[in-house]
Amino acid sequence: MTPFAPFPHGRPRRLRRDEFTRNLVRESTLTPHDLIYPVFVLDGTQRREQVASMPGVERLSLDLLLPVAEECVSHGIPVMALFPVIDPALKTPDGREAWNDKGLVPRVVRALKERFPSLGLMTDVALDPFTSHGQDGLLDETGYILNDETVEVLVRQALAQAAAGVDIVAPSDMMDGRIGAIRQALESDRHVHTRIMAYSAKYASAFYGPFREAVGSASNLGKSNKKVYQMDPANTDEALREVALDIAEGADMVMVKPGMPYLDVVRRVKDEFRMPTFAYQVSGEYAMLKAAAQNGWLDHDLAMMEALMAFKRAGADGVLTYFALAAARLLKS
Repeated sequence: MTPFAPFPHGRPRRLRRDEFTRNLVRESTLTPHDLIYPVFVLDGTQRREQVASMPGVERLSLDLLLPVAEECVSHGIPVMALFPVIDPALKTPDGREAWNDKGLVPRVVRALKERFPSLGLMTDVALDPFTSHGQDGLLDETGYILNDETVEVLVRQALAQAAAGVDIVAPSDMMDGRIGAIRQALESDRHVHTRIMAYSAKYASAFYGPFREAVGSASNLGKSNKKVYQMDPANTDEALREVALDIAEGADMVMVKPGMPYLDVVRRVKDEFRMPTFAYQVSGEYAMLKAAAQNGWLDHDLAMMEALMAFKRAGADGVLTYFALAAARLLKS
């Protein structure tokens, strides 16, 4: 028998030979505790509306949202993120419904916290679901988004949400200085336990389209865009500056949005700051995977789990994803 030729001692395939070894040496793990489930909530009762561009995602009234919250609790998903679908009649140029303490979001928060006190709730701090023009802020006479005036009303919105009992407020507007203003207001109003998850690196992305359809802001926004306040997709150093400012102003957690197209940003943020870092697998990412799976081009569950693992591998501590419940069910099984 001819002896083997000399071979390097290192054979990486030894650690891939069987499942127990692969499990033993796996560098990144995904559990339901890593997931935040974004949901769309409507006013009224017994209301269920499909989001056409997001198969499997629905707008739900509170009574139909309660069983979803119960399933989140039973599957170990720690947080549900609420996004309101506001009656067009309530939308105004200044978005004043955003800080109505009897509005949809505060009412839903109170009801969910009463029924499921152990389920974390996160609310969006931004005006786009509430404005008649679909922008995240107040406009001047030329249509430019005003920064400081917008921050003033975002503070009112965050305080209304905190008073309702929300656990995490998540400013997604990208106005300068809003984290510091919200933190100061929360402290002054004795909401010292309300956490802030800052959308610190939120890009002016083409991947948000299905979300805007879901909350009803797409038609209001029309052909306008958000490039004067959301970040240029070409920049990563700028993301680090944004994150540094938000941390200095009092953010407890930071977020990169979108997710998979920006995994390099997630990695840089985590390496630079070692802060709790989250990524949002946005509606366009979800829609692409769903469409490919429905056409038989991808295995739905395998692609879903691989995509979610990519966030953890890149350094994210958690992921906001419309796949949260489906992934949690799969992990549990």
